[in-house]
Amino acid sequence: MTNTKYDVVIVGAGSAGVATASSILKRQSSISIAVIDPSEDHYYQPGWTMVGGGVFSAESTHRKTHSVIPKSVSWIKSRVSSFQAENNSVTLEDGNAVSYLQLVVAPGLTLDWSAIEGLEETLGKNGVTSNYRYDLAPYTWQLVQGLESGKAIFTQPPMPIKCAGAPQKALYLSASEWLSNGSLENIDIEFCNAGGVLFGVDAYVPALTSYMEKYGVEQTTMHNLVKVDGTSKTAWFKTPNSDGEEVIVERHFDMLHVCPPQRLPDFIRDSPLADDAAGWLDVDPNTLQHKRYANVWGAGDVMNTTNAKTMAAARKQAPVVAQNICDALLGQTASASYDGYGSCPLTVEKGKIVLAEFTYGGKVNPTFPEWLNTGTKPSAFAWHLKAKLLPWVYWSCMLKGREWFASSNK
Repeated sequence: MTNTKYDVVIVGAGSAGVATASSILKRQSSISIAVIDPSEDHYYQPGWTMVGGGVFSAESTHRKTHSVIPKSVSWIKSRVSSFQAENNSVTLEDGNAVSYLQLVVAPGLTLDWSAIEGLEETLGKNGVTSNYRYDLAPYTWQLVQGLESGKAIFTQPPMPIKCAGAPQKALYLSASEWLSNGSLENIDIEFCNAGGVLFGVDAYVPALTSYMEKYGVEQTTMHNLVKVDGTSKTAWFKTPNSDGEEVIVERHFDMLHVCPPQRLPDFIRDSPLADDAAGWLDVDPNTLQHKRYANVWGAGDVMNTTNAKTMAAARKQAPVVAQNICDALLGQTASASYDGYGSCPLTVEKGKIVLAEFTYGGKVNPTFPEWLNTGTKPSAFAWHLKAKLLPWVYWSCMLKGREWFASSNK
């Protein structure tokens, strides 16, 4: 067994992990960093909504992992099997160990496709799709273009999930296309939501509700998808009846867009870094420092913070973690703070977006001035932001340590 050592080890080469590595190097280029991740592919996942809406090509959302990791960073192409936080090391799946002075935990969430009976067998055929997978988002657009009449169901699982607005984004862009091509009046749309509200921040609900009404969508709450049979085009949902008892109801569909349940990776939930409540990475919500291990930090979707789990949140978190790690390596107190910022560009129609931006507690926190109308109403400016500017910001700024609209408080 070998043991290599770095100043900083980052678990995960997704948005949060790569951005944190770049932001650390921006502050101190001599720091030795290793990123641990087995995947050869890196994706701009917020773009998959646009792929499913016929706006982006799938290929534009993809890069090879080696091309996005900073040149001076070591990429360890492996999985972490366990943490030895008391000894400042992680163990890889091959038994080798990697030691650190500071650790960043940013592996993201696991999409639990198998939690829905029959789903994996029918994904990508029989009218069953999901924008949560690179290879399936183009099939969403294919189905939207081909559906002229019938039943379209869009599902949302229990929270928390990454990009909580994505299930309804798929609905809005599909309905917008059906409205423009004249098919909408012949299509029955249902939004089956495992939760009880349309969106978690009240300020944005009126605008979203108006679009649900515009498209004639039936909103069904407390309906959690549990089984799919693609051959018979039937979906089953668990829901409470009038007596509060859970029952199973069935729906028939011509198109089914599924947002999969999501869970923590096992090696996080079962680790000494997990909280006692549900197994999330246990960090301070402002500094993102672990509550028990001072040289461990979190970034991205895996933490027990209450912010929305979005790429925009990771964009804000990376500079905070980077600054605080640089402080720690100098023996100083953490100086940067994260305010819980998250953003969800809700694509309510092709050409307009409700740009939801908020901090901890659901406090509305717009980036742009009021005259650009990017607050709680649909905006053409916000559409251009998502369709044109944000992909460039992601590839050329966020992953490169250029912290536009995201610098730490120092």
